[in-house]
Amino acid sequence: MRIVLLGAPGSGKGTQAQRLVARFGVPQISTGDLLRSAVARGTPLGLKATAAMDAGALVSDEIVIAIIRERLGQMDVAGGYILDGFPRNLAQARSLASMLAAIGQPLDAVVLFNVDYGEITRRISGRRTCPNCGTIYNVHDAATPGITHCTSCAAGPALTQRPDDNEQTVTRRLAVYDEQTRPLIEHYRAQGLLRSVDAEGPVDEVTARLIAVLAPATAASRSAPMRKAKAKTKAKPKAKRKPKPKPKPKTKAKAKAKAKARGKARPKAKQRAKARLAPARKATRTSVRKTARKKARKGSRKSPRRG
Repeated sequence: MRIVLLGAPGSGKGTQAQRLVARFGVPQISTGDLLRSAVARGTPLGLKATAAMDAGALVSDEIVIAIIRERLGQMDVAGGYILDGFPRNLAQARSLASMLAAIGQPLDAVVLFNVDYGEITRRISGRRTCPNCGTIYNVHDAATPGITHCTSCAAGPALTQRPDDNEQTVTRRLAVYDEQTRPLIEHYRAQGLLRSVDAEGPVDEVTARLIAVLAPATAASRSAPMRKAKAKTKAKPKAKRKPKPKPKPKTKAKAKAKAKARGKARPKAKQRAKARLAPARKATRTSVRKTARKKARKGSRKSPRRG
């Protein structure tokens, strides 16, 4: 399952991404987290990002795409991924598509979270984050009203509010979203990738709707390895049978020896029968000769004398 979560700030993408990770076992990839990790580890891409930020410039799309590509090469992404917060504009979307095509991991779907802007303002102003595990809570959530400490960590640290989670900042962020990110809706709709989900209401209900719209994408991603395996099986060439060795030509000497051996191997019964018949045949020949001589003498006696 390879998907992008698309929606305005505060639409619930981060919360639902965590639930998808738990359900499908695929990693959530946040460009903000990747950049912070690369900078902290001092990787070559992290050093480039640090240089841009120190100069007061935005980190270029090329660096962000390269960091995402590096992340997609890790083992835990083999079963899919969830991109949260990227792409933010058409240029990033096109660069992302080119990179994903190059590594053979194209998107299965893009999910749009539909939420009213008034609801978004209420959500963001009530959002709280665990400084230890990053779990996001909301003080307006019916399941955890007025929550102040993390319930996911054993230590239960106090939740914090980001400085930009206030109404004025939210208004500015929504204006930027309308200008830069909203055009992606039609971009992905034209490609047949867009899925829309009603993201208002209890978190569990939103999760159920999200899984429902993702069902075709998850089914396609599960069948893809089977199709590849079948293709590989069909592509295997049939093993060639080894030709039977040709019989060696017989030499004249061997042929004579075999013929002689066959002559010697005649059955004894035939030889005895031939021996028994030999005297009778000889006697018959002798008798025939005697009879012929007698007839010749008699014929000579009967012939008349000449006077």
